Amino acid sequence: MVYIASNFPTPMSHYMTGLLFGYLDKDFSEMNSLYSSLGIIHLFALSGMQVGFFINAFRYLLLRFGLQKEWVDILQLPFSVLYAGLTGFSPSVIRALLQKHFGNRGVSGLDNLGVTILVSFFLMPHFLLHAGGVLSFSYAFILSFVKCDQVNILKRKMLESTSISLGILPLLTWYFSVFQPVSILLTFLFSFLFDRILLPLLSLAFLISPVWRSEGFNSLFIFLESFIRWLGSWVNSPIVFGRPNLVTLLALLVFLGLLYDFRRNLKGALIIGACIFLLFFQTKFPLTNEITVVDVGQGDSIFLRDMKGQTILIDVGGRVNFGKPSPWQKKQTVSNAERTLIPYLQSRGVETIDTLILTHTDTDHIGDMLEVAKRFKIKKVLVSAGSLTVASFVQKLKRMNAPIQVAEVGDRLPIFDAHLHVLYPIETGDGGNDDSLVLYGEFLKTSFLFTGDLEANGEEKLLESYPNLRADVVKVGHHGSKGSSTDAFIAQLSPKVALISAGKNNRYQHPHQEVVAILKQYGSRIYRTDQQGAIRFKGQNRWKVETVKP
Repeated sequence: MVYIASNFPTPMSHYMTGLLFGYLDKDFSEMNSLYSSLGIIHLFALSGMQVGFFINAFRYLLLRFGLQKEWVDILQLPFSVLYAGLTGFSPSVIRALLQKHFGNRGVSGLDNLGVTILVSFFLMPHFLLHAGGVLSFSYAFILSFVKCDQVNILKRKMLESTSISLGILPLLTWYFSVFQPVSILLTFLFSFLFDRILLPLLSLAFLISPVWRSEGFNSLFIFLESFIRWLGSWVNSPIVFGRPNLVTLLALLVFLGLLYDFRRNLKGALIIGACIFLLFFQTKFPLTNEITVVDVGQGDSIFLRDMKGQTILIDVGGRVNFGKPSPWQKKQTVSNAERTLIPYLQSRGVETIDTLILTHTDTDHIGDMLEVAKRFKIKKVLVSAGSLTVASFVQKLKRMNAPIQVAEVGDRLPIFDAHLHVLYPIETGDGGNDDSLVLYGEFLKTSFLFTGDLEANGEEKLLESYPNLRADVVKVGHHGSKGSSTDAFIAQLSPKVALISAGKNNRYQHPHQEVVAILKQYGSRIYRTDQQGAIRFKGQNRWKVETVKP
């Protein structure tokens, strides 16, 4: 990798390390995102394409040198081990190498795949516990059923691409929740480009590099990336199917198997196809209400959705940086939202957020707003008047490209056949903790209060304005800081359930024991994201509480 990075220009070096050795540098992140959005990032995952190319080239050269086939079969084993080691012994490479080896010994079809699976359990017992292993063997399984020896190479590639894309769809949604329909065509086109042109070209350039640096080829990759950017600007966002539960996943796999059996029976195929459609529809539009405190670490993000699909997102979380990060740190960091909030929303089939509420301007509440805006259509952003006094926050709002509305006391947001009410701030503040938007709603006969980072002074003002305020469920202010959730405040609200969003082993030691003691004193059942992960209220007529950890 170091040799390639030192001796080849970018972007050619990225494609060389990616296609030959399965390594994509952090500097490739922009193109990585584009390839992912187009649904063809899997072309960089080492598998049958690379293994077939290198093994065939190895065998061809040895046979041309006059070695007997028996000796070539023997020498293929150490070559395979060497290549598997250079590529990190990934399950997809080992699977492809084993299948190629057994294929050269006359084992074909499902027998080949079956023996490969058995041997794989001895070589890497946990290979089916990773997405790469499951998808790689699933690709091979589907291809073993695609019989297209009588058609030309272009038709065969298109048939294989279509069969794999549709057959693997339930597993793709299980792991990633999204699917790009245009990937069927793009996989066909780009697999031909990568397999027939780029892979041989890069291999040749690498081999002759000690003698001649083929930097002139770099213009080809510059043009390719320009084309990918242009393509990305025209292709729509992927379809967000949501993540099916285990029962739905198994049902989808069974129905796909039946669809293959009934492929020549039009009536049967249509009925089975309708069942598959309904299962995907149910996954994308679950007929249930939910209020979820997403585990975003040391921050806040709360997602509300009713049975009609109306959505509200309160805050987005974000990482607080202490001091200016070094350049290498900037390259390595990934936003909290990309690891937590965005995958969760996509797993629930969300493509549009009707209202995004940003309670105040602290980074752990609004830091990832731009990342969220890139992935989801946001119809409206609700902020406090005081937040607009913070220049850096206003600049980020402008970059979101979404309608902005200033929240006022008395505003009502429709959801759950009821409304989420804005209770606070009473007057324009500074966008800080005590200027947090406070929201209240009574949903399914349960009252909820969301307090942002409201502290003792703000709690006092809130009680002065609403002396009879009560709440069954309270999102505890400021992550359980001892500057919030005073004895008087909790005594007035008398919450049955207290929700605390805090990072595990956070440097602030949130929630503080004083706050936990006050909540227990008044009989509140406490749920904490640092201990139990995400907390979800779910139901149709009454709420049921679910957590990641019991």
